Amino acid sequence: MAVEGKFIKGNLMGHITVMSLTASIGLMAVFIVDLVDMIFISMLGNDRLAAAVGYAGAILFFTTSFGIGMAIAAGALVARALGAGNEAQAKLRASTSLIYGVIFSSIFAAVVWSHLDMLVALLGAKGETAELSILYLSIIVPSLPFLVTGMIGGAILRAHGDAKRAMMATVTGGLVNAVLDPILIFGLNLDLTGAALASVAARFAIAGMSLYPIFKYHGGIEKPKISQFATDIPVILSIAIPAVLTQLATPVGQAYVTRAMAEFGEDAVSGMAIVGRITPVAFGVLFALSGAIGPIIGQNAGAGLSARVKSAYRDALIFTAFVVITISLCLFLLREPIVALFQATGETRTLVLWFCGPLALLFFFNGVIFVSNAAFNNLGHPFYSTLINWGRHTVGIIPFVVLFTWLFGAVGVLIGQAVGGVVFGVLAAHLANKLVSEGGQKKRKTDDFGRQGRLMSLLHLRK
Repeated sequence: MAVEGKFIKGNLMGHITVMSLTASIGLMAVFIVDLVDMIFISMLGNDRLAAAVGYAGAILFFTTSFGIGMAIAAGALVARALGAGNEAQAKLRASTSLIYGVIFSSIFAAVVWSHLDMLVALLGAKGETAELSILYLSIIVPSLPFLVTGMIGGAILRAHGDAKRAMMATVTGGLVNAVLDPILIFGLNLDLTGAALASVAARFAIAGMSLYPIFKYHGGIEKPKISQFATDIPVILSIAIPAVLTQLATPVGQAYVTRAMAEFGEDAVSGMAIVGRITPVAFGVLFALSGAIGPIIGQNAGAGLSARVKSAYRDALIFTAFVVITISLCLFLLREPIVALFQATGETRTLVLWFCGPLALLFFFNGVIFVSNAAFNNLGHPFYSTLINWGRHTVGIIPFVVLFTWLFGAVGVLIGQAVGGVVFGVLAAHLANKLVSEGGQKKRKTDDFGRQGRLMSLLHLRK
């Protein structure tokens, strides 16, 4: 029996708002807990602990980005199958995406875990701070397959338009983390180890809560045959590889920023770590928007509704501008209480105040990149997002950071990073507007993503 995609009818701005706000509640539940982690760690009065979390955060961002890339692939494939009315294919794509996600993330986690010393050293961490970072990471990194399972499960739920249950999975994880943090950090005096163990427990909770509604409310997943794995892998990897590469660009750029900031001492790294925790909480709606707009574009593209694809992209940018202006004003008005909350002084204080001022407004261009990448991934041009992200986090960071660091010192690192985002945000908008104006994939089959279909045909011919 054919199933009709939820987003091919109705008000697009309404769909965007509901999907983004519900998804952001779940995301911010996790981000707020990360922020609380930093507050608790700051309360311990040891700058090395806060700096260690800053270094570890860059590497965790690297591993999490892998999971985001796999989730993007799963969400895009399931959404397009649903948009085309092919429920059976949606179930098969969901199951093979989950299985491949667990396999690939396990391998990836093992590689990262075995090279933690080298990775931490590359970021510029030394001495006790480096040892603390390695301890923290050695506990969290092995749990990556559970995080990836939760991410893919959430993407499948959003592809069905079930943003509420996807939200509840991450909210549950956030609650688990929030409850365990004070118990383990202060009650059992485990400090950084306690924070890491709480994060691992949260990942288990997210995985379980994202899979449960898929089976209970959306017909579960189909058990794939061995031949189905061979059929689906070129389709999955054709989106997953560029999506993973796209996501990995961000932590690579962040690693460079972390190393540049390390030249100014642990105070500066602590300030950067605080900014890194505030950003996703403040702009959680935009981080959620990148995942929310994908199924909306994907379903309408799958149904051949090119005019709605174009309108969805435009409305997402309008939504982004409204959110950035509103949040930037709030950050500016609350800048002193935020500084006091983290007991920030010196260079740490300066960095936080700059972020809560003009730099927050420039986050609009990061939002443009998020929305544009979702359009690229769901319209069969995932390598566009790869090129934009790698450009943004290499030539869009390094020369600007070098220049503004020379001019303004530690705060120049954040300024350079933001200015590079402006350049690539404009470029991403230009490419995405051109793509959606051409009707996305009007010349492609709705269920094969172009070249992937030819790859599948070759596999069948060889049997």
